[in-house]
Amino acid sequence: MASSKVGSIGEYIREQRTRAKISLRQLADVSGISNPYLSQIERGLRKPSAEILQQIAKGLRISAEALYVQAGILEEREADTDVQAAVRADLLLTERQKQVLLDIYESFRKENEATGVFGTSEHDTPEQDGKEEVG
Repeated sequence: MASSKVGSIGEYIREQRTRAKISLRQLADVSGISNPYLSQIERGLRKPSAEILQQIAKGLRISAEALYVQAGILEEREADTDVQAAVRADLLLTERQKQVLLDIYESFRKENEATGVFGTSEHDTPEQDGKEEVG
């Protein structure tokens, strides 16, 4: 199974690079990895270290965590909500900005879960139920 993971991480990197519309040489330049080594990773001939995966992720402007999961370094966590997926996929945000947004989002979710508040809008608050504003 480990060998299939090695191949799948290379395929995943190639797919992400293709989606980002950058060449192998461009990714090698921005990530600081040699072109031949990156090519071997993509073809499944080499197993990249966590450090190399982090450099590739930075070059692709994607989450290093996604590469770690794909490479079998990290366990896959629960599936992202639509909001989390959108934040992670946003190419205009830095990794730090994404993480801050995700942390805030998760804190709101935990707070609402702890207090039993689920899916209500501001118009559903008890103070406003059955009352109309007098104007």
